[in-house]
Amino acid sequence: MPALDFYAHVATSCDVLGAGIGTDPDGWQAAVGPDFLDVPGSGLLRRDYGLVEVNFSPDQRGSQGRMSCFGFGVKIQRLLYDQSPGTVPLPLLREYGKFASRVSFEELRAAVLSLGHTVELEDTSHDMHCYRVSRSAARVHVIIDPDPYGSGDPDPDGHQVGDVWSIALW
Repeated sequence: MPALDFYAHVATSCDVLGAGIGTDPDGWQAAVGPDFLDVPGSGLLRRDYGLVEVNFSPDQRGSQGRMSCFGFGVKIQRLLYDQSPGTVPLPLLREYGKFASRVSFEELRAAVLSLGHTVELEDTSHDMHCYRVSRSAARVHVIIDPDPYGSGDPDPDGHQVGDVWSIALW
């Protein structure tokens, strides 16, 4: 599953096609493409590529007017309900092929382990587990309750226990 290779790469290498923490908005655009929505606010910038969401702040190295990435996430949960053409950026489709609407944590864990990293439970809440990837800034959020609001009617085609919700890097 090539998309699984992408998720494992992000979790272990902390980048998306070479762009990562510290990369400026132009660098992210060069890597992930020109199709995004910028949402500025309070001196920060959130760039939404659909599957990938990037956060920028003013560059602390004294570069006047420059911004750099201070965190980003791969929002796998978006694929379940949004299969529109722009949800997965074209450069990712070219590199990794089709992206399934969900990914199993056990499959991702096996891929991360095969790359020489470990995955350890870091935190838990009533609906999610958060796992830390060794030697990485990555946190993997995994669904443990697909009906966290207790409606009693979880979507049978929706998220399932053991699905990866997102991969976050800060």
